[in-house]
Amino acid sequence: MDDPKTNSILDEGNRLFLQGKFQEAITYYDKILNENPHHIGSLNNKGYALSKLKDFDGAMRCYDVALHLFPDDLSVLINKISAFRKQGHFLEALSICDKILTINPKYNIVLYHKERILFSMGNFNESILCCNQILNDYPDNGDVLFDKSCNLVMVSKNNEALDLLEKAISQGIQYKIKAKKSKSFEKLSNDPRFQRLIL
Repeated sequence: MDDPKTNSILDEGNRLFLQGKFQEAITYYDKILNENPHHIGSLNNKGYALSKLKDFDGAMRCYDVALHLFPDDLSVLINKISAFRKQGHFLEALSICDKILTINPKYNIVLYHKERILFSMGNFNESILCCNQILNDYPDNGDVLFDKSCNLVMVSKNNEALDLLEKAISQGIQYKIKAKKSKSFEKLSNDPRFQRLIL
């Protein structure tokens, strides 16, 4: 049964979290965990706040306690994937992605993490396959269009990459800025079409 007092403390913690006040948010999650060390929402949110503060060890401890209690909690598993990915522990992150995708192959949030992990590992063609799965459902997802475009540059499919980059930019100006800063597009920096797209 949900306790109204716990819920209001959790809401306050979440409000601070959304304002970027991660350390203050943690004090509220801790208030709940002191009373109920198995409160999954607080464990998960505290882990996420610690991850934002780059305390990945602390974040992992929270996620592991939560997963010991609730091994299949998707929200915790996804946050754990994200923390592994940010630390460069790609194989560990990939293993959780694959476990979830075995049960739910169209789980787009997990596919999104997986395509980024594969890109970081240099598995560009596999990453493209994940992007394609997401784009089947969400053909105008700017982030995924951009990521697929980066992958295509890495496998020297430059025209296709620029087609997708153009489509991503049509979804939002931020992709123009990302393309200017992205290492993936460095080898196209003198390409006239690329220069026109990022003007």
